[in-house]
Amino acid sequence: MRPKRPPRPQPSALSAAERRAILDALHSERFRDQSPYAVYATLLDEGVYLGSIRTFYRILHQAGEVRERRAQATHPARVKPELMAEAPRQVWSWDITKLRGPAKWTYYYLYVLIDIYSRYVVGWLLATQESSELAKQLIADSIEREGVQPGSLTIHADNGSSMASKPVAFLLADLGVTKSHSRPHTSNDNPYSEAHFKTMKYRPDFPDRFDSLEQARAFCREFFTWYNNEHRHSGIGLLTPAAVHHDMVEQITERRAEVLAAAYASHPDRFKRGRPRPRTIDPNVWINRPDDTP
Repeated sequence: MRPKRPPRPQPSALSAAERRAILDALHSERFRDQSPYAVYATLLDEGVYLGSIRTFYRILHQAGEVRERRAQATHPARVKPELMAEAPRQVWSWDITKLRGPAKWTYYYLYVLIDIYSRYVVGWLLATQESSELAKQLIADSIEREGVQPGSLTIHADNGSSMASKPVAFLLADLGVTKSHSRPHTSNDNPYSEAHFKTMKYRPDFPDRFDSLEQARAFCREFFTWYNNEHRHSGIGLLTPAAVHHDMVEQITERRAEVLAAAYASHPDRFKRGRPRPRTIDPNVWINRPDDTP
């Protein structure tokens, strides 16, 4: 092993006295309120050259004297929402998506409230504008129709203008509903609404544009009827949202188990992993499950 050589200064490097002279000039009464650019140009006009502008900044940085002088706005870190539902009518998610209208730059606004436990759409509304008053009415009607008791429901949304509006906030407070919001620019904080909109817009009969508001509403009525009552959702054990929402999981699961047991009894050799069992649903449904939760 060869011994390490001590570092040698570059032949062109400034000496300690030269660096001190630059700092003294920048600290002087004459130049202390001026930028290194102005100091460099002033000295140069007077026939004095102490170093380049970049050298001035480098020496100031080494002395810890380079920073942002303006007051910078600071915002507290947004807390990651962590919500859990153990049954229907405990946590709802809602969002608004745009549907293309008959002409370019024309849209219809679809408001959707979904129960994250059952994936059941508890309310929807289609309008020609985004309005906090419409959102307020939709939420109030859905809560009344579902018979939600005060203090038992949390409604989660992103930070859109309608979601964060005062009319909606006041309504939720009056009804005893806890409100929750996603972090800015974090779509994963509202996954159930995003996944639902994707299911709708990937349907084979979803048009590129709607010719009228009436056509869009007719499509939505048909879609939500299918989604709630016929769609076998992979996230809830291939059950329909209506079956989970209206407490029919146990009887449907028992019926499926009987069919699978009969199939196993007829041909057990076809089931390499043993007796098949129907899929079950997760008893705890989360928005952002904590890392320490099994």
